[in-house]
Amino acid sequence: MPELEIDAANPAKVDIPDVMPIFTPEDLVFFPGIILPLAVSDEDTIEMVNEVMQGKGPRIMGAFLQKSKPGEKKERRKSKSERAEEKEGKKKLPFYRIGTAVMILRMLRMPDGSIRMIVQGLERIELEEVIRDEAYMRGRVKTLRSKPRRTTHNEALVRALREDFEEMAELSTNIPDEYKTAVENISDPGSLADLIASNLNIDAHQRQAVLEAIRMPERIRLVRNMLAREIQILRIGSKIQTETTEEIEKSRREYFLRQQLKQIKKELGEGEDSSPEIKEWQEKIEKADLPEHVLEVAEKEMDRLERINPASAEYTVVTTYLDWLVSLPWKVMTEDHLDLKEAKEILDEDHYGLKDIKERILEVLAVRKLKPDSQGPILCLVGPPGVGKTSLGKSIARAMGRKFVRVSLGGVRDEAEIRGHRRTYVGAMPGRMIQSLKKAGSSNPVFMLDEIDKLVSDFRGDPSSALLEVLDPAQNDSFSDHYLEVEYDLSSVFFITTANYQEAIPPPLLDRMEVIRLPGYIANEKVEIAKHYLVPRQIEANGLTKSQVRFTDKALDDIVTYYTREAGVRNLERTIGSVCRKVARKVAENLDKKGKKVKGSSQAVVKHGNLRDYLGPEKITPDWMDRTALVGVVNGLAYTPYGGSVLKIETAMMPGKGGLKITGRLGDVMKESAQIGLSWIRAHAKKQGIEAKLLDKHDIHLHVPEGATPKDGPSAGITMCAALSSLFSGRKVRSDFAMTGEITLFGHVLPIGGLREKVVAANRARIEHIIIPWENRKDLEKIPEEVRKAVTFYPVKTIEQVLELVLMGEPKKVSENSSSKNSKKKDTNQETVEA
Repeated sequence: MPELEIDAANPAKVDIPDVMPIFTPEDLVFFPGIILPLAVSDEDTIEMVNEVMQGKGPRIMGAFLQKSKPGEKKERRKSKSERAEEKEGKKKLPFYRIGTAVMILRMLRMPDGSIRMIVQGLERIELEEVIRDEAYMRGRVKTLRSKPRRTTHNEALVRALREDFEEMAELSTNIPDEYKTAVENISDPGSLADLIASNLNIDAHQRQAVLEAIRMPERIRLVRNMLAREIQILRIGSKIQTETTEEIEKSRREYFLRQQLKQIKKELGEGEDSSPEIKEWQEKIEKADLPEHVLEVAEKEMDRLERINPASAEYTVVTTYLDWLVSLPWKVMTEDHLDLKEAKEILDEDHYGLKDIKERILEVLAVRKLKPDSQGPILCLVGPPGVGKTSLGKSIARAMGRKFVRVSLGGVRDEAEIRGHRRTYVGAMPGRMIQSLKKAGSSNPVFMLDEIDKLVSDFRGDPSSALLEVLDPAQNDSFSDHYLEVEYDLSSVFFITTANYQEAIPPPLLDRMEVIRLPGYIANEKVEIAKHYLVPRQIEANGLTKSQVRFTDKALDDIVTYYTREAGVRNLERTIGSVCRKVARKVAENLDKKGKKVKGSSQAVVKHGNLRDYLGPEKITPDWMDRTALVGVVNGLAYTPYGGSVLKIETAMMPGKGGLKITGRLGDVMKESAQIGLSWIRAHAKKQGIEAKLLDKHDIHLHVPEGATPKDGPSAGITMCAALSSLFSGRKVRSDFAMTGEITLFGHVLPIGGLREKVVAANRARIEHIIIPWENRKDLEKIPEEVRKAVTFYPVKTIEQVLELVLMGEPKKVSENSSSKNSKKKDTNQETVEA
C-alpha cells in the first residue's frame, strides 16, 4: 500500500473527514501537532485500525478520552463539554464529546497480536452523532478551529507563558534541550500552549480541560495556572534538596574537622594515649548499652571532659554524672515468673489469713501473665502497723521473681528527695527513685513506697506533687530527674504503696492508686501467727532450737491478752523475742567450757503458770475485768490509724447555767456531735422523762479518756447522746454493749466507716452486743466468721432504738445536789457521779 506523505509540521493541510472511526483511550489525550506512541490490544480497536489502514482515504481516527476508568469512583469537577452536554439535553456518553482527529503515521504488529503505532494529532473535533453500524463506533464530527487575533493582550499572554516555561525549565532537570528548542521556535500561540500542556506532569482530565479550551486566551490562562502549580512544586523540591545537601556537607565538614583536631591533639600530646581515664570512660559508655537519647548526652559530656583540666572542680562533677549514667540499669530487666500456684504458696507461706488480700494480689499477677505489657494498677496497702504490709510487698517480689526495693516516705518534705537536685548545687544527687533503681540493678523491680500518708508539705516544696508523675501510668514512661535531665522509663516498675491512714493521703495521689485494706488481727489469728511464724523466727534469731524451748497455746494467748494491745503483731513478736532471750541465757549458763550441754538441763516450756517469770506482771488490765453498768458512761467504738479501739464516753453534771464542757483532745467534728446529741435531748426531754429545769440549771462535762490521743469524726454521735440521756434520766447503761453511728438533729442514725476494725476491737474487749447503723448491715460480711458468731449485732435507724437497747430501768429523778452526795460514796459510785 502506497504511503501517504504528511507535513508533520502543519497537520492542518490534511482534510478532516466528517465521519470517522472512534476509539476511546482511558488516559491519553492527543493535542494537534503532537506525535505520540500508541499501543492497542483490544480486538475491536485492532479491527478498526486494520480497516483504517486498508482504506483508500487518509488514515484518520477520532480519539475521545473516557470520562472515568472502569471501577473508578473518584469525584472530579465536570468539564466544559459535560456542562454543555447537560445544558443542551444531549445524551450522556461515557467519553468526552471534544477530542482530537489523529493520523496513523507508522504501525507495527507484535507477536502477541497487539499493535504498536505512531500517531499525530491533527485538529480538535467535536462529536455530533454516534453511528453504530459496525463492531466499533463511528461518529459524525465537526472541526473546531480558533483564529487568534494579534492583539497586545494576546501577545502579553504568550510572552508570560514563555517566561513561565523558562522558569520551570530552570528548576527542572528532566526537560530535554530539544523540547526547549521546540518551544522557542513555535510562533502559533495555540500550538505553544498545546505543546507545553502535553509535557506537564498533570492527569488526563486536566489535559482534557486544555483540549476543550478552544479560545486562545482561555487556553493560555489555563496552561499558565498549571505551570504555576508545577513551578511551586519544583521550588519546594529544590529547597528540600538544597537543605539535604547542606546537611550532608555539614556532616562531612564536621567529620574532617574532627579528624584534623585528633591529629593536632596527637601532635600536642593531648590525644587519647595521654589520658587513660578518658579512654576508660569511653569504654564504660560503650559497655553500658545506653539508649540513644542517653548516649547522645553521654557523648556531649565526654566532649566537655576532654576539654576540662583534671585538676578542676568541674572535672569531678562531670565524672560523677557520667558514673550515674553508666551505672543505671537502662535496659536491664528481670524475667517475670508468673506461676499463680507458686505465688499462692509463697503468699500462704509468708502470711497467715488475709484471704481477700491474697486473692486480689493473685488477680493482678494473673492479668500480667495474660498481658505482660499491661500497665496494671498501683496498689496501696492501707492498714494498722504490724499487719504485714511491707512483708506482703517482699512476697509479691519473690513470687514474680523480681528485685525488691523500699523507700520510706515518712517525714519527707522536700521535692528534691523524689526528683533529685539540679547539678548546679554542690553535692547534688539524683532523687530516691533513681537511687533505688541503681541499687536494684534492674528497671522492673517491685518498688515499695512506704508510709505514703506521712508525707509533709511546707514552704520547701510538696513531695506528693512530684509523686504524681511517678505513680501515673500515663506519665511515668518519661520520668525526668532533675539531676540526670534525661527521661527514664518507669512504666515497667511494679509500684506498691503503704499507709496507716487513708484519709491522710493527698487526694490526687489516692486517685491514682487502688486501695487494699489490711484489717487488724483478732486474738485467735494472733495466736496462730505467733505459733507458725513468730515463735520459729525468734527461736532461730536467738540461737535456740525447738528442742530447747516450747510455747504452749495458753501462754501465747496470755501474751496477746495481758502483755500486748495492738492491731498488728509487731509488739507480740518483740515480747516473744524477750522470752526467747531469757531462755537463751539459761541455756548458755547450762553449757560447759566445751560448749556441751550439762546433764540435767531440760527443755524450757513457756506456759500460763510461769509466764510471769519471763515477762513480769501483766502490763494490761482488760476492760472486761472491772466492767459494771454505770450512769452516764457508755462504750463507744473508734477507728484509728492503729486499728479499732473501745472508747468510754464519760459524763458528769454539776450546778450551773446549762453549759457544755468537752475534754479529751477532741476534734471539731466530734465536738459538734456532742452538741447535736445535747440539742436532741433538750428537744425530746419530756418524752425521755427528763425535767427541763434540770437541763437549764446544770453544766455538763463530757470527757473521752486517753486525753493524749487526738480523736475526731462523727461516729461517736449516738454514744455521746446515750451518755447524756443516761446522765439526765439517772438510768444505768448496759456495760456489755458498745455502739457506733452518726446522729442527726432529728435523731436519725447515719452509716459510718471502719466497721470491721471497730467490731474486731470490741470482740478483743469481750463485748458481746454491738449497735450499728442500719445501712452498715452490708459491711457485716467483711467481718471474720468467728467474730460474727461471738457478737450480736443490732442495726438501728433512730436514737430512740439505741436508748431502748442500752438504758436500764425507768427514768429517775436526779437531785441538784447529786454530785456532792455521790462524791462521798465508794470508788464505784464515785465513777458513776463523775461519769
